[in-house]
Amino acid sequence: MNVIFDKPLSLVVDMFGCPNRCGHCWIGHMPNKKMDGGSDIWIVDFFKPYFKNIAYYSWLREPDYCDNYRQRWERDKQISVGIQPERFELASFWRIVRDPQYVKFLKGVGVKKVQLTFFGMEEMTDKYTGRKGAFNELLEATEILLKNQIAPRWQAFINEENKNDIRKLLELADAMKLKEKCCEFGADFKFFVHSGSCDGENRKLYGIRINKENIPSELLPYYLDYSNVLSEQECCNLLKNDSSCFVYHNSDQIVLNISNTYDIYFNFTHMTDVWKIGNLKSDDPDEIVRRIISEDIPALNLAKNISVGELTQKYGDFQSQKVFFIDDYKSYLLNTYLENIQ
Repeated sequence: MNVIFDKPLSLVVDMFGCPNRCGHCWIGHMPNKKMDGGSDIWIVDFFKPYFKNIAYYSWLREPDYCDNYRQRWERDKQISVGIQPERFELASFWRIVRDPQYVKFLKGVGVKKVQLTFFGMEEMTDKYTGRKGAFNELLEATEILLKNQIAPRWQAFINEENKNDIRKLLELADAMKLKEKCCEFGADFKFFVHSGSCDGENRKLYGIRINKENIPSELLPYYLDYSNVLSEQECCNLLKNDSSCFVYHNSDQIVLNISNTYDIYFNFTHMTDVWKIGNLKSDDPDEIVRRIISEDIPALNLAKNISVGELTQKYGDFQSQKVFFIDDYKSYLLNTYLENIQ
C-alpha cells in the first residue's frame, strides 16, 4: 500500500494507566501497565508511511498520569507529524492534589477549565470512582483550581441509586459559592448532570439507569441537553419501524484508541474484541491500515446486516422509562446484539 492519506489521525495511547476504576468508564476497565519508553515513536512510525498528519496522545484514561508530565507533553508534540495534540478540559485530579506544580503546568499550557466527575457525595463518589478518598480529592482539586483561576466544571453521573446524592451535590456547589468564585476572575462555573452512554462499565449499570420521571425536579435545569432526553419506551416507539442500519463512521478525522498491549480500536464505543481493528505488534501494517480506512472490522460489518427497527424489536424494552439520548440508545441496542451473537 503506497497511498498517503490526508485525513488527520489521532493516536490515543494507554501508556501509563489510570488511578481510578470509574463505574461510568465508557471504554471499559483494563489492567494498568506502563508501556516501554520507546513505544511512542514506534507507534507513530508504524503509521507514518500512511498518514500525512498524526497527533500523538500518551494517555487514554487519566491525563498526565506520569511523573514527568511536562516532558511527556513536549514529547507528544515533538513526535506528532503535521499536526499537534490539543489540551482539553480534562486533567488529573489525582495529580492536582499531589503535585503543587501540576496546576501551574495546566495554566502554562492554556487550560482555562477542568472537568471533575462526581457520582454524588462522599460514599457514592468514592464507590463509583473505585477509590477511597476520591470525593475529598475532588473538593480539594476544586479549591486548587479556583486559586489558580482555572474554572472547575462539575460533571455528575446520575442513576436510581445516587439521585438524591446528586441533589445534595448541587446544594454543596451552591454552599461553596463556586459560581461567585469563578465570576471573580471572569469565568463561569458549570454544574451538569447526565446518565452517560450505555457502553463500557456504564453498560453494567443498565439495571439502575434512572427513570425519566425520577430525575429530581431541581436537577432538570442542569441536566445536559434535557430537551433531547427520551425514555427507553419513547426510543422504542420512535425506532421500531426504522429500516436504516446504525453503523459508526469516521468523518473529518480518525481517532484510534490503543491499549497498553497494542490492540487498536476506533473511538466509537467500548474496547471489546468485536470492535478490535487488530494488534500493532502481530498484524501486518498494510492490512491494519486497510481495515482502518475501509472501516472493516467485525462489529461494523455485523451492524450492516440488521436494521435499527429489528434491533429495537429484539432487544428494546417498550415498557422501560430509563433515560437515553437516541444515538446512545442505538449504540446500546447494537452492542446488545453483538454480545448475543458471539
